[in-house]
Amino acid sequence: MYDQSKLSELIRFARIDAGATVIDVYPGDGDWTRVFSEIVGPEGRVDSFVPAEVAHFKNDPLGLMRRLAKEPGRDNVEAVSADLVAMPQVTRPADVLWLHLFYHDLHTALIQARGATAADFNRAVYERLKPGGCYVIVDHAAALGAGTSEAQSLHRIEPASVRKEVEAAGFVLDAESTLLANKDDPHTIKVFDPAIKGKTDRFVYRFVKP
Repeated sequence: MYDQSKLSELIRFARIDAGATVIDVYPGDGDWTRVFSEIVGPEGRVDSFVPAEVAHFKNDPLGLMRRLAKEPGRDNVEAVSADLVAMPQVTRPADVLWLHLFYHDLHTALIQARGATAADFNRAVYERLKPGGCYVIVDHAAALGAGTSEAQSLHRIEPASVRKEVEAAGFVLDAESTLLANKDDPHTIKVFDPAIKGKTDRFVYRFVKP
């Protein structure tokens, strides 16, 4: 997670408010799901969506989210799972879909093994968001010109490629933020390398469904 000032700015940027419905895609340990649960309050909802493509991981991602949903005060959270492209079938119409450090994975063999593509997923997001809803993407930046070629090897993706793919699904880029930018990131090493882990150059996009 980020320090409090960056966390607050990201929440503001994502337009997540009390009463909102949020889909948290591939929630990991659930840190963001907990944050969103607190913000949207009893009138809001958080669908913590675990893609079936990763549900088999040893840490039992879906089980983690089901246990989180049973924590005191988490009545507004529901753990759900399906293939990525079937996400609209198990989630509620949403005001915000949050995708944190995962978009690049849409271009990896693991995610594509069950037939999902970035284009398919973006169309699924478009279907599930309400008109005016926000699709917020935070990811590790690849070098200029890299496109999607380093998604598998370095877990990075060029921001321009993401924008092109998401806009092709019908979304409009509404805003971008340099809050998580790091000019000292060489963009040539894997994001898990100790030299850069937790400090990668990250882009933040907010797309809107017209």
